[in-house]
Amino acid sequence: MALFGGVNMNKKTMRDIEVTGKKVLVRVDYNVPLDKSGNITDDTRIRATLPTIEYLLSKNAAVVLASHLGRPKGTVAPQYTLLPVAKRLGELLGKEVQFVDECVGPKAEAKAAELKSGQVVLLENLRFHAEEEKNNADFAAKLAKLAEVFVNDAFGVSHRAHASVEGITKYLPAVAGFLMEKEINFLGQAVSSPSHPYVAIIGGAKVSDKIGVIGNLLAKVDTLIIGGGMANTFIAAQGYVTGKSLVEEDKLDLARSLIEDAKKRGVSLLLPTDVVVADQFAADAASKAVSINNIPGDWMALDIGPDTSKAYAAAVKDAKLIVWNGPMGVFEMDVFAKGTEAVAKAVAASEAVSVVGGGDSIAAIEKVGVQKEISHISTGGGASLEFLEGKVLPGIAAINDK
Repeated sequence: MALFGGVNMNKKTMRDIEVTGKKVLVRVDYNVPLDKSGNITDDTRIRATLPTIEYLLSKNAAVVLASHLGRPKGTVAPQYTLLPVAKRLGELLGKEVQFVDECVGPKAEAKAAELKSGQVVLLENLRFHAEEEKNNADFAAKLAKLAEVFVNDAFGVSHRAHASVEGITKYLPAVAGFLMEKEINFLGQAVSSPSHPYVAIIGGAKVSDKIGVIGNLLAKVDTLIIGGGMANTFIAAQGYVTGKSLVEEDKLDLARSLIEDAKKRGVSLLLPTDVVVADQFAADAASKAVSINNIPGDWMALDIGPDTSKAYAAAVKDAKLIVWNGPMGVFEMDVFAKGTEAVAKAVAASEAVSVVGGGDSIAAIEKVGVQKEISHISTGGGASLEFLEGKVLPGIAAINDK
């Protein structure tokens, strides 16, 4: 792949270096959701790393895994231990995954030293140490002492210049894991060499969260679809009454300028023509579909309407590339999830290369049961957004070039 933001995106992967018989430290993203009892409620991120780990084991490497979990803020917080992850990973691999209750220091070094080819150990939570997020050089050097090669397979944290992501690459040869490679290839295509017609679907609550993405995509896409709470700001910017809907009043001028920018560029900017409104923000609220010029003054828009859903589905039908980030409504409540589900089905039915990112969009894909119809489901919400904005991700930039 060519230059991206001045950075060479043609990065080395595990196939490009010798890993046989070596100790390999793999940065993974096992920041998985847990219930109150400490049980993993979704192991998607663990499963996503299996191809990388299994490849290294097939090469008789000794695998040292490093991750964070939650936000312990530099202190040891028992509720964020990675021990349940080690157990689940062992079940998925069908072999023991050893665990050490430290990530740097004598105990971790002793465990790494005794680790034999074909064995796996998971280190304790990196973020129990404040030095991790501060990209402390000494902390990075201590991590590097545990291995001979570094593999970054944690796309979801690669927009952070942390010690286990960027700092460690100053001490060890650094290559991409298979998950990272896939993220770079699919998202890189969306930014650097997209196929056309190219349709982007952007949802979520606030325009302010997605300004950079929308601005960058307007220069690349043929069609831009807007949904979710952020669509209310665009509706209000066109002069419609939005009742009690979430609207960013300080972003109305920005919304107008984006509408004008789309016109100048010849981009088809699709905004809701109808919405599902409710008399309160609740799953059991009274609700109905109305045209955007007929939103009651004391109701709020919580989903795109049926006509808009049909229009959005039609717009992706003949696309060659689709990028989707963000839900079309308050997806957590079933009554306001229909727009998001309609878009999910339409994206899945399209023959386009489809790239989906963001937790709610992924949840929609899984709820509708069409994961297998999506070309690539991105594991990084914030990271994928920054990539689509055209920003350089420190974790990717630090991987050795081919």
